[in-house]
Amino acid sequence: MKRSLRKNGSRRGSEADGCAPLRGNAPRYLGGYAMLMAGMLMAFCFCAEGALFSNKATNNPPAKLNIQETPLTREVKAATSFAPIVKKVAPSVVNIYSTMIVRERPRQNPLLEDPFFRQFFGDRFNGQLQPREHKEQGLGSGIIVTADGYILTGNHVIEGADKVKVALANGQKEYDAKIIGTDPATDVAVLKIDDGKDLPAAIIADSDKVEVGDTVLAIGNPFAVGQTVTMGIVSAIGRGGFGVTGYENFIQTDASINPGNSGGALVDAEVRLIGINTWIISRSGGSQGIGFAVPINMARYVMDRLTREGKVTRGYLGINPQPLTMDLAKAFNLPDDSSGVMVGGVMPGTAAEKAGLKNGDVILEINGKKMTDPRTLQLMVAQLSPGTKVTLLILRSEPGKAPTEKTLTATLIELPQEALAGRSRASPTEHGRASLDALEGVEVTDLDTRTRRQLDIPNTTRGALVTNVEEDSNASEAGLRPGDVILEIDRQPVHNADDAVALS
Repeated sequence: MKRSLRKNGSRRGSEADGCAPLRGNAPRYLGGYAMLMAGMLMAFCFCAEGALFSNKATNNPPAKLNIQETPLTREVKAATSFAPIVKKVAPSVVNIYSTMIVRERPRQNPLLEDPFFRQFFGDRFNGQLQPREHKEQGLGSGIIVTADGYILTGNHVIEGADKVKVALANGQKEYDAKIIGTDPATDVAVLKIDDGKDLPAAIIADSDKVEVGDTVLAIGNPFAVGQTVTMGIVSAIGRGGFGVTGYENFIQTDASINPGNSGGALVDAEVRLIGINTWIISRSGGSQGIGFAVPINMARYVMDRLTREGKVTRGYLGINPQPLTMDLAKAFNLPDDSSGVMVGGVMPGTAAEKAGLKNGDVILEINGKKMTDPRTLQLMVAQLSPGTKVTLLILRSEPGKAPTEKTLTATLIELPQEALAGRSRASPTEHGRASLDALEGVEVTDLDTRTRRQLDIPNTTRGALVTNVEEDSNASEAGLRPGDVILEIDRQPVHNADDAVALS
């Protein structure tokens, strides 16, 4: 038994010497060796393949590219690129950053007013709520128009701002700007850089010469992405009637205008400023191809008044203008092709009354310029200074006589504030005149102080206020609506409701 034990022990000793383990572990070591050899073989194949491809590429001649690094010639660039225009006008367009301090009085916690709460704590919490302040920042664009630092922008860009900064297009310099003045009626504002010197001023064009189809570029800082240039055409001129501002004579363009473009430049193909981008029509908030700019001629007038007088004064003729419709032309025995602006009322003590204008006169021209509609007349008169003498060519029709042309001279007075406040509201006479038959089904009342204030009707206006118009009546079909003011009936003046009833 001991011997058996010794015999087995010697074998284990022999295994410990290293002979038996080789036999027992041989498959494991041989497998690793095979894998190593296979890896070396694959590496060799890849190297050989690479050398083969390398030899093939080296054997092929290099591709000959037709590289021409010279820039476009001046002639070609002028005909195919807007880059020369942009380089000249872009430095004049600046970024405007406005800051407004908004003060809000926090609302009292309803719990503090509860009697049960006050029973325990009394009034110790009263009077501790202080107004809170926070800053609201705006971003827009502007145009340098003089080398010493005058800048035109939109009124809504800096409206209510406590602080305004102007950054040049290259971003290398920033200035504090002073607000010289604003004109909400045209959405124009004027800024000034006090230490401005040799700044890149834009070239100004005559916006009255702009035509539909002209190529234009819009330059600004949309969505704060940085100065951006878009191209389009003039889609329309003389746009208005939107109620956005008091005086509307917009240039319409399909050049993309987006938030941040406001106050930026609209320039023509000759590097001249023709308008200030102001607003868009959009359902999404972004550009949909209908953008508007304030004509530079209108902005120039505003700037001139603000820099000279510190406010914008406008001329005032003193009439209620209304369109000359076919029905009105027929009623006044005027030719069918007559065009002009009908005088629907003359305000007492105004330039119109002193010049001899009468109800029913048709203004054909002012200073030789044809008057096609009331807005054209109002815009032209508003851009003339008070005290300016104007020549009126009118067509007057008197009962039993053929219409005759007359020339009158009027000296404009300053536009009253109450007339300016009512500019955004339709004129009481814009719907036309109603015949005697058309007044059937109409209810009227006198104009009192409260009604004038509610409807922004000037104190000088005399007439009968329409309070109700029956549906499907002749008056309704003629365009008469509640809120209209009847000034005349069959060329007879109406001062109050009794006059209207008596004449009808």
